[in-house]
Amino acid sequence: MAGLKEYLIRRLITFIPTIIGVTIIVFLIANVIPADPARAWAGGERARPEVIERIRKMYHLDDPWYIQYIFVMKGILNYFINPNHEGALIDPLTSRYVFDDIFLRFPTTLQLAIFAEIFILSIGIPLGLISALKKDTLLDTFVRIFALIGVSLPIFWIGYIFIWIFFTNLGWTTLAGVPVPKCYETGTCPITTHVPLFDAIFAGEFDTLMQIIKRFWLPGFTLGLGYAGVLARIVRNSFLDALNSDFIEFAKAKGLPKRWIWKHALKNAMVPIITVIGLQFGGLLGGAYITETVFGLPGVGRYAVQAISNLDMPAVIGTTLLFSFLYVTVNLIVDITYSIIDPRVRY
Repeated sequence: MAGLKEYLIRRLITFIPTIIGVTIIVFLIANVIPADPARAWAGGERARPEVIERIRKMYHLDDPWYIQYIFVMKGILNYFINPNHEGALIDPLTSRYVFDDIFLRFPTTLQLAIFAEIFILSIGIPLGLISALKKDTLLDTFVRIFALIGVSLPIFWIGYIFIWIFFTNLGWTTLAGVPVPKCYETGTCPITTHVPLFDAIFAGEFDTLMQIIKRFWLPGFTLGLGYAGVLARIVRNSFLDALNSDFIEFAKAKGLPKRWIWKHALKNAMVPIITVIGLQFGGLLGGAYITETVFGLPGVGRYAVQAISNLDMPAVIGTTLLFSFLYVTVNLIVDITYSIIDPRVRY
């Protein structure tokens, strides 16, 4: 346990510097863009000069970049530190707190990531195991081709193809709105997580649950298809490496059952598999903007794309901070998980 404690401390030390470094890089890139955000926020070419000047002073746009960065980060911290959000960063386009807008959209992104992860695990792991057990057969070749196709196909293209098949022709999905439980309106939810998928289950609103599934299964499948191909290849290669290890050869020589051999081989192959699953889930939370745009989902990714288009730097920094925090947190959880599975990684 002492080794695990020291390992976690080392990992936590890199947590905050990583997040700060990401936000600084994004902020510097935003500052070298040849554009006038104050004019864009004030309404464009027809904006009044006094309004533009007021925005410049409010957001310190005439100050050096590090003063602007400190102002933005201070505004973000005030949102979480002050109970009334006094001094918190405000979105210049919506006149609301940046993180109010982000947290309003985050449940949609989280639900999309959950559905995508379900498809990734249910497709990638079985195909990878089958491919490893049927090495160099026609089935193995099919899995490898599937993985290559899944990675190669652009999400926006395959998304529109799936919409044409499953929505236009078959009617198996919906593309309008985001269903929420009825208990939100009545205030009778037994547990409120602000994630409609979970709250519908806790409230026993299975009709709402079916509506959520009907809305999210296709974008989740579209987003998860490529990731499933990558996971299948990782599972195949890791499982084959474990099956070819010395202790498995020794187990075979002793005549142990295949199920025992496969079980222990899979356990030894889990470290890279868990790593990939964790990184993929972190990527789903931060990189679902294309899928959200194609399927009209009002998630954080789509909000970030709109913020970039509108030069809304406070919103860009806010979403970047959220994405980096989620990604680093998922990485930390993955590190903890495989340090428990394989104590050798702690040293």
